[in-house]
Amino acid sequence: MAEEKVTLTLITGADKGIGFATAQALGKKGQHILIGARNPERGVKAVEQLKNDGIKADFIQLDVTDKAQIKAAAAKIKADYGYLSILINNAGIAMDHHQPASELSTDTIRQDFDVNYFGLIDVTQAMIPLLKAAQPAKIINVSSNMGSMGLASDPNSRFYKVNSLGYQSSKASVNFATIIFSKELADEGITVNSVNPGWTATGFGGRPEDAPAPAGMQDVATGAAQIIKMASLPMNDKTTGTFTENAGTLPW
Repeated sequence: MAEEKVTLTLITGADKGIGFATAQALGKKGQHILIGARNPERGVKAVEQLKNDGIKADFIQLDVTDKAQIKAAAAKIKADYGYLSILINNAGIAMDHHQPASELSTDTIRQDFDVNYFGLIDVTQAMIPLLKAAQPAKIINVSSNMGSMGLASDPNSRFYKVNSLGYQSSKASVNFATIIFSKELADEGITVNSVNPGWTATGFGGRPEDAPAPAGMQDVATGAAQIIKMASLPMNDKTTGTFTENAGTLPW
């Protein structure tokens, strides 16, 4: 009988915040975690923390806006492991700050897209051969309820009056990529799903990681919960093409 593969999970932007909380939880479930981070010092430190908790983890240098690094990361994973079970596209930024769309610079919008969308696409495309080698496999895209066009266009939604053109449109694009990839990869045994972590008290939210969560913001464990749930489904689970959060399904 062939030896069962260890679940090998790459998480981008995993040196802190929701990415690191996800890494901790999945590592404790027995997954081998690859910490993708653009900052080597923070990435290595994160791996050391995981190893101190008895988690099997390694560092992968990975700036999602650097195609050469993405190619090198894929080559290293192939050489060291030969496959990838789960890709969690977690790296993200929000460069616009609710300026009116009529005033927001397209330079700022491009920064949002370079990380949130084009970086996600580049990483996904580079890792697909490794995911195919693992079949079955999973791709989980960390999106946002702010990227839901259904919520943004609903006058009864709290997002109706939100203006964050670069960030919102980049996350809406992530959701569309989830739909497209889920259809293309269905016959390859690779599921693709979007997850909304919600408004979480992380450095991404513009506050110190160790500060108490302000009113309206959830803690990191809550923000990571649905990502962890989707990454913990049996590898042969066929759930694909969904957009979910802790409370359930979201409108695209």
